[in-house]
Amino acid sequence: MPTHQVVVVGAGFAGLVAARELQTAGIEVEIYEARDRIGGRAWTQERMGHLLELGATWVHWMQPFIWTEITRYGQGIYPSPDSDRAYWITGGEVHEGTEAELDAILSRPQGKIFEDSREFFPNPHEPLRVLDQDYDGPADLPRRFRAADRGGVLDVLRHGEYSQEEIDLCDAYWSAGYNGYTATGSPLMAKHWASLSDHRLSLLDEQTLRFKLTNGMKGIYEAIAADLICPIHLDTPVRKVGHGGDGVRLTLDGGETVEADAVIVTAPIGALRQIEFSPGLSEACRTVVDQGLNCTGFKIWIKIRGHHSLIAYAPTGNPIALIRSEYFLDDDTTILVGFGPDHTRIDLQDSEAVQEVIRRWRPDLTVLDCDGHDWVADRWSGQTWATPRSGQFTDGWHHFRETGTRLHFAGADIAKGWNGVVVDGAIETGITAARRVLAELRD
Repeated sequence: MPTHQVVVVGAGFAGLVAARELQTAGIEVEIYEARDRIGGRAWTQERMGHLLELGATWVHWMQPFIWTEITRYGQGIYPSPDSDRAYWITGGEVHEGTEAELDAILSRPQGKIFEDSREFFPNPHEPLRVLDQDYDGPADLPRRFRAADRGGVLDVLRHGEYSQEEIDLCDAYWSAGYNGYTATGSPLMAKHWASLSDHRLSLLDEQTLRFKLTNGMKGIYEAIAADLICPIHLDTPVRKVGHGGDGVRLTLDGGETVEADAVIVTAPIGALRQIEFSPGLSEACRTVVDQGLNCTGFKIWIKIRGHHSLIAYAPTGNPIALIRSEYFLDDDTTILVGFGPDHTRIDLQDSEAVQEVIRRWRPDLTVLDCDGHDWVADRWSGQTWATPRSGQFTDGWHHFRETGTRLHFAGADIAKGWNGVVVDGAIETGITAARRVLAELRD
């Protein structure tokens, strides 16, 4: 019986896991990665005197796929620190309190944003279940579900019942969460995140911003790569993917061609314009690629003088929406992590510009250094973590899950579960895409 060959495009979590799954089943695999490293949008590197995550960071035991990998490779986790003081900007003024007081103000409007999450997502890992033809729930639920995909995530708060302070805090929170502007982010994503967190804000915060890997994300992606016997070709972009019902033909950057029985493309949606598909992607897929997702923001690491335990929020109009203390170093400095909705609003290596932003919360803080990676400007990602625009939750990511040929897609962007800020969805799709290929090759 001839050995089947499958090509994987991308050596992030989805690509590495897909290759491992195929390899275990006896399939010959080769991975082609455009970057000079593995990991994709997970990238652990020494910066500013500390091991930092330039991309994906937080994990949790309620994220089933990453927790399996943590267990498989014997990795440990530890918590991010609580904050002693909280600062938030509303109406142009800075308010100060405890983190608990900040959370108390957020609680009521976030409950409104999460409204209907139980009804909309009875099974959070089947996010479009209520749109299935055989769903036997309330007759008007599909209409309400589609309607909830329109507008912006804060629209439900703009009816006079909620104060400007509540709206501004939610604006800052979701500017960081969507890593893009709240006015254009699908409200369904926030409700889906709530459903993946037992509909509790405290658990959502814990899953997305609380526990980190002791050895960093590289402790997992390097361990997966070490289990592979297949070649991983770095610095090797794939320029063209020809695909049909019985095989695929890839053209590499240098003009070389590779033929295989199937291909799994794990590039982010924001990078798919770098690849020519023949035949072209469906109109629905092309529309999503042309529109881009809502994740136009950034993540930044900031080193300040002294030890300061704080969290701070600022609404749209401020370059950085959220900062929080993450590491207290022995040289009497603190490293903060920050997020904002627009990567064009700040230079991630410009300490003076970041200093001006930090002074809006705390004029006494001195910025010593800052760093990060601009994922949106990076041609091989074209975005940060996947968050949908208005209308894309119900008419977007799922179009990439079936092509009708030997072309398959994987990656956190098209996951059914955690398709956003954590790597769980990437692992999910690496497994499911590989299993679809195996079933296809066995037919």
